[in-house]
Amino acid sequence: MITIKDIAKLAGVSPSTVSRVISNHPRISSETSLKVKQIMKEMNYHPNMMAKSLVSKTTQTLGIMLPRPAEELFQNYFFGELLRGIITHATRMNYELLLSTETSSSDELNAISRLVHGRRVDGILLLGSKREDPIISFLEAEKFPFVLIGRSETHPHAPMVDNNNVQTAFDATTHLIAQGHKRVGFVSGPPDLTLSHDRLLGYKNALEEAGLDANNDWIVEGEFLQESGFRSMSLFMSLPDRPTALVVIDDNVAFGVLRALAELGYNVPEDISVVSFNNIALSELASPPLSSIDIGTYQLGYTAVQVLLKILNGEHLPQNPVIIPHRLIVRDSSLFTLSGNV
Repeated sequence: MITIKDIAKLAGVSPSTVSRVISNHPRISSETSLKVKQIMKEMNYHPNMMAKSLVSKTTQTLGIMLPRPAEELFQNYFFGELLRGIITHATRMNYELLLSTETSSSDELNAISRLVHGRRVDGILLLGSKREDPIISFLEAEKFPFVLIGRSETHPHAPMVDNNNVQTAFDATTHLIAQGHKRVGFVSGPPDLTLSHDRLLGYKNALEEAGLDANNDWIVEGEFLQESGFRSMSLFMSLPDRPTALVVIDDNVAFGVLRALAELGYNVPEDISVVSFNNIALSELASPPLSSIDIGTYQLGYTAVQVLLKILNGEHLPQNPVIIPHRLIVRDSSLFTLSGNV
C-alpha cells in the first residue's frame, strides 16, 4: 500500500510537506504542490482523511447552517446559486461540506452546538442572520471559526460577507421614482431578519430623499416564497389609493407578484412597475422579464468560503464586512404611464 512517506520520497520532499500539500497550506509553493499532486495521481494515492484528522485535529469539513426548513429553502433559487458558489471554492480547496437545517431557532442552536462540541467541522458558514441571533452569540462565546453571509446588528465585529442592502433597496426605489412613480410600495420578508430590516430602511430613505411619504398601507411583510408575493397583491390591488410601483425583496417573491397581477388583469409595467432582488437566472425568462438588483449571489458564497479559510489559517482579514458590489439589471425599458387601471 502506498503511504505518505512513499509519495514524499518520490517527490524529494518531507512527509510533512506532502501533508501540507494535501491540506492546501498557503506556504507551499504552487510548483511543489503541483509536483506532489501529480505523483499522488500517478500512484493512485488517496489520503486517509480520518487518520489525518486524528493527527492534525482538523476534519477538512465546513458546516453550513441553512436558515429555514429544507422544503421551503429549496423553493427559492437564490440559495441554489449561493450554494453553488460555496461548493465551487470548498471543493477546489479539498473541503467537504456538511449541511444542517432545522425548523426552529432552538433546534438550530442545538444543531450548531452538536457540530461545535462534537468537533465535526472546522468552521461554520451561516446563510443569514436574525436581528437577535443566539447562534452568533454562541459561536463567539465558543471562539469557534465562522462566517456570516449577511449582517448582524448585535455582533458588528463578527466576520461577515454581505451586500450593502440599505443601498441596494435605495437604488431600486430611486430607479422607480426616476420613472415617474410617486406611490411606491414594498413587499418585504420576515421582520425578524436583518435583510428585511435593511432593505426596508433603504426603501424609506429613497422615498424621504425624494420628498415622498412612506405609506404603511403600501408595505407588506411575508416569507421568501412565491405564494407570499401572490397573496400580497390581494391587499395592494384592493386599496383605493394603491401603489403604481413595487420594490419586492426577492425574485422568487416577485414571480408570485407577477402571477397575481396577470390573473387580476394588470399589465407590467404599463399599470404597475416591479423591481426585485437577486437576479436569478429565471428573472430574464419571467413574463414579463423582471428588472432585478444583481447582488452577486454566487460571489457571496464563493467569497464566504475564502474568508472562512483565511480565518482557519490564522490570516488577518483586511476588511470586515467584506462587501460584494451590486448592480441594477433593467429588463423593462418602458417608462411608467397612467393607464385606465390606475
